[in-house]
Amino acid sequence: MNNIFTIPATGYAMLSKDSKFTPIEFTRHSVGDNDILIEILYSGICHSDIHTAKDEWGGTSYPCIPGHEIAGQVIAVGKNVTKFKIGDYAGVGCMVNSCGECEACKASQEQFCQQGKTVYTYNCPDFFHGGKITFGGYSSNIVVSQNFAIKVRANAPLDKVAPLLCAGITTYSPLKFSKIKAGDKVGVAGFGGLGMMALKYAVKMGAQVSVFARNENKKADALALGATSFYTNTDKNIVNERFDLIISTIPTSYDVIAYIDLLKFGGELAIVGLPPYKEAPSVSIIDLVHKAGKKIYGSLIGGIKETQEMLDFSLENEIYPETILITPNQIDEAYEKLTNGSGQFRYVIDMKASN
Repeated sequence: MNNIFTIPATGYAMLSKDSKFTPIEFTRHSVGDNDILIEILYSGICHSDIHTAKDEWGGTSYPCIPGHEIAGQVIAVGKNVTKFKIGDYAGVGCMVNSCGECEACKASQEQFCQQGKTVYTYNCPDFFHGGKITFGGYSSNIVVSQNFAIKVRANAPLDKVAPLLCAGITTYSPLKFSKIKAGDKVGVAGFGGLGMMALKYAVKMGAQVSVFARNENKKADALALGATSFYTNTDKNIVNERFDLIISTIPTSYDVIAYIDLLKFGGELAIVGLPPYKEAPSVSIIDLVHKAGKKIYGSLIGGIKETQEMLDFSLENEIYPETILITPNQIDEAYEKLTNGSGQFRYVIDMKASN
């Protein structure tokens, strides 16, 4: 197995759940016939990175190099590659491979590979390269199948493209799944990086959008981006609106029933935020029966085809996350701010910035 890992790389790794980020050297697998080698220019920070790096979901392998919001430039291609050429820009999201043969994969729902061979961008066994644990985008380069790389047009702002590869598709996908259209009422619960993208997409689709947040710190931002209402309370006697869809991006424990109570009959609650396992809320089947006629579903990123659709839609309509550019030596500081709630919007690491 070791002789296939020939591409030198550097990255920023957590060595344990309580460590700080440390520069390390490692190797990527060689460029196969259908692979491309991407020089990573920007890597977004997702709250999932924090949960994984700190082992809050369990099962983290160390050293751990997070990062699944990747934008960069193609610097090598395999002999069978037709989708990219050297010099093109490309993005990588949450997945880098799957079986490609099952019903889910053929339907471009690779995240639900029925063979159980979805290879996530970091902290996942690479079933196609000896089972080695994958390292993510807080690094100098990445090798990926052309089928799992997203085409990025030449004039795109790469620092803003990077977080679209998770934050964008994670919020775009449930809006499409719930068939949101002009005039629908959408609630966005949680107004961090994901919540902001959900607001922007829903507004562009013509929906009336209300934001639910834990305080009023970002109220002006939400209203400026098109929100019609802003709430810090989910009491159904205070919130007069009822919603066709509520997207929960909340990464901590919360009262799920309070949001179900705010749905119209036939309304849907889409859950995309993932709290630490020890804090994850639950819903009793008794509550579901007594609140019948409403739907709850989880949404896990989106397939590669839909991710490309999302990126093209975002670029066409200039829908981007609000970002703060940082250098690699500021990752720990960004994690702290995102953990204590003082972080603003989406942090993006400039991987070429000097420390």
